[in-house]
Amino acid sequence: MPSFDVVSQVAMQEVRNAVDQTNREIGNRFDFKGSDARVELAESRLTLFADDEFRLKQLKDILLPRLVKRQIDLGCLDEGKIEPAAGGKARQEIRVREGIDTELARKITKIIKESRLKVQAAIQADQVRVTGKQRDDLQAVILLLRAQKLGLPLQFVNFRD
Repeated sequence: MPSFDVVSQVAMQEVRNAVDQTNREIGNRFDFKGSDARVELAESRLTLFADDEFRLKQLKDILLPRLVKRQIDLGCLDEGKIEPAAGGKARQEIRVREGIDTELARKITKIIKESRLKVQAAIQADQVRVTGKQRDDLQAVILLLRAQKLGLPLQFVNFRD
């Protein structure tokens, strides 16, 4: 039976490359000379450090286009509040969301079942497997899920005939 998996993945190597590129540009820019502005990546968290809130926003304006250039969907970023740090500096954490949580997986399966297509959806850890007898039904499910606004970028992988 044909099947595919609905996942939400982020290429962390590309995120790392975008962070490195941003830090290099900050070191070369005149308006950041002498400041302690930087972006750090730890596991799936980006931490932005700057001298003040204005420079922090400038730093984010440098980082986000770098992520987009490397095909990282900005919908997977969960931005935290701008917090004051020691010495009058500012800090912001951005979490990179990866994987489909159980609440979203239930919502996806509910959408698929309400569509009345002849397919089955099963939740498997942080992904949803969709199986059906006909390839056309599976392609209809893909179109249906792309049209939904679920708040997380979805990819459709592991298509088997």
